[in-house]
Amino acid sequence: MKKTTMLLVLCFSVLRVSAQEVIKQDTLKTVKVEASRKSLKKSSNLTSNTTVMSGKELLKAACCNLAESFETNPSIDVNFADALTGTKQIKMLGLTSPYLMITEENIPSVRGASQAYGLSFTPGTWVESIQVTKGAGSVVNGYESISGQINTELIKPLKDIPFFVNAYGSTDSRFELNTHFNKKVSDDWATSLYVHGNTRVAKNDMNKDGFLDNPLGQQINIINRWQYACAETGWITFFNFKYMNDKKLTGELDYDRTKHKGSTQYWGSEINTERFDFTSKVGYVFKDMPFQSIGFQNAYSNHNQHSYFGLRQYDIKQQSYYSNLIFNSIISNTMNKFATGINFTYDSYAEFVSLSDVSRIDNSAGAFFEYTYDNADNFSVVLGGRLDYHNRLGAFATPRLFVKYHPWEKGVLRFSAGRGKRAANIFAENQNLFASSRVFSVLDSSGKIYGLDPEIAWNYGMSFSQQFRLFGKSADIGIDFYRTDFQNQVVVDLYAGPQQLLFYNLKGKSFANSLQVDFNVELIKHLNLRTAYKYYDIQTDYLSGSYQRPLQAKHRFFANLEFETHIAAKGKQWKFDYTFNWLGKQALPNTATNPSADQMSEFSNAFAVMNMQVTRTFSSTFEMYVGGENIGNYRQDKAILGSDNPFGPNFDTSIVYAPVFGQMYYAGLRFKIK
Repeated sequence: MKKTTMLLVLCFSVLRVSAQEVIKQDTLKTVKVEASRKSLKKSSNLTSNTTVMSGKELLKAACCNLAESFETNPSIDVNFADALTGTKQIKMLGLTSPYLMITEENIPSVRGASQAYGLSFTPGTWVESIQVTKGAGSVVNGYESISGQINTELIKPLKDIPFFVNAYGSTDSRFELNTHFNKKVSDDWATSLYVHGNTRVAKNDMNKDGFLDNPLGQQINIINRWQYACAETGWITFFNFKYMNDKKLTGELDYDRTKHKGSTQYWGSEINTERFDFTSKVGYVFKDMPFQSIGFQNAYSNHNQHSYFGLRQYDIKQQSYYSNLIFNSIISNTMNKFATGINFTYDSYAEFVSLSDVSRIDNSAGAFFEYTYDNADNFSVVLGGRLDYHNRLGAFATPRLFVKYHPWEKGVLRFSAGRGKRAANIFAENQNLFASSRVFSVLDSSGKIYGLDPEIAWNYGMSFSQQFRLFGKSADIGIDFYRTDFQNQVVVDLYAGPQQLLFYNLKGKSFANSLQVDFNVELIKHLNLRTAYKYYDIQTDYLSGSYQRPLQAKHRFFANLEFETHIAAKGKQWKFDYTFNWLGKQALPNTATNPSADQMSEFSNAFAVMNMQVTRTFSSTFEMYVGGENIGNYRQDKAILGSDNPFGPNFDTSIVYAPVFGQMYYAGLRFKIK
């Protein structure tokens, strides 16, 4: 820890500018005004179907990290990935996060080696806002997005306060401390230093299966940001340096890594990750032409993970470089805008699955052009395309289309269509399956990525939203339908049998249909209700037949109730938040050939999870909060198969459809110096 601390103190970095911040300043200003009224709101200005989550929304739950920031967002489904690591997995349109493009200030962030745990590497207190876009994203950000994009905006140094501290503790023995330091160097320069640390030290086994429900471990995470912005010159610059060290230890209660590692006396697992990131953004707005700008983004990351799951070892080191040059201007007038540019991506993977070396180097270069027609009255369209060459995927084109139309007052109709292509990192993306006795088999060998072909899919959909008054109170309703059709998919087959895991190229059809209906209303002054119903039809042709995607509920219902009292003298206020999630039955992987004690039914039971939080604001600088998760205490029966013989043929920790840990309560405080 001393060595880590010294490294963190030496961390020094620089600033960051999003090309879209430079280019679309008017749009972003409008979004911020909306967010000040509502903490979660669909943007009426953007052509894409985008929901903006402000920092206020993140305070409604214990958002310890980015993975836990979507509990109150109806567009994102949050599930546990396995029964051991406590990792939360997110889905959009019924598809897991590898099909989402996850960016930090419009630079790709969670990808490759970080897919399994990367969302837990961004502390929630660092986040200023999150934009969630359904459907294929903009071609400016790349070709990999299929089901949507999640972009995180961090707090900007020039707008930050001098000091902030957040302390958190929970009944599952997790403790966390966040400290923010900010300094204005001059009118144009500012720097921030954010330090995050969390730890879990006590062993918990609520379901009495002999295994830890949550891993022991610790994380230290630091970022140093610099920002320069000068209205007179038109230059905006960001530099960022980030260092993170994360350690997880899980397994049987009696497992001791110093005694039992590499033996079969007790089953244990460690996942140790060290990561370094550097990003820079430089933007220039032409002084006499505010509609014209140029931005240059660069990012370097070094991700190094050493891990083992019982006797199975998995190590991966990824070194990545990303560069994007963007030019924005108009054609004739400001109703006709365009963005064009080139980008380059380099990824070096040193990857070892037990004794097998599956290392590789990927690189790609591409050019893009995106045209926007925006009639501010009622119609806008974004038409984009890019051409890329990838050393493994070859040369290919990526078209994207977004259309927005206002048929009448406060009504918005949207349509989108786009193609995405990606290389599946089958081991990094499926690390939850390492904690099992399954034998991994890749059935195809002619492809260039682990012997497999690239994944290609088309996504298209429509959405409609309408704002109105109901009994004199503001309300809105929304409905959207999206379909994803895979031309090729790397099938992860859990139906073949409980002792094996098969990877192969799609031999038939695979699609995902997603329908969502939202209804939001202000019941009385300061009391808001947010509801959503979601229906998923996700089917894939497996070798044994056509089945629903396992561990995915067809029906889900979401409700969130928030209430705030009037702000009294000196900023005193009460805030109450309650979230209800109901999940219908889910198809479960095939366990029919296991002994009866280690079999599961074909479908899970439906269940509900309830969370709540109460916040007391004592002043504009100090507040405390208490809350609970899974307060109904619902727990999955038999979360770990073969727990009595973890080195036997039936051991499996990956078939998790519900919470493993029971009720969890927490408390914390926030203090600011303005």
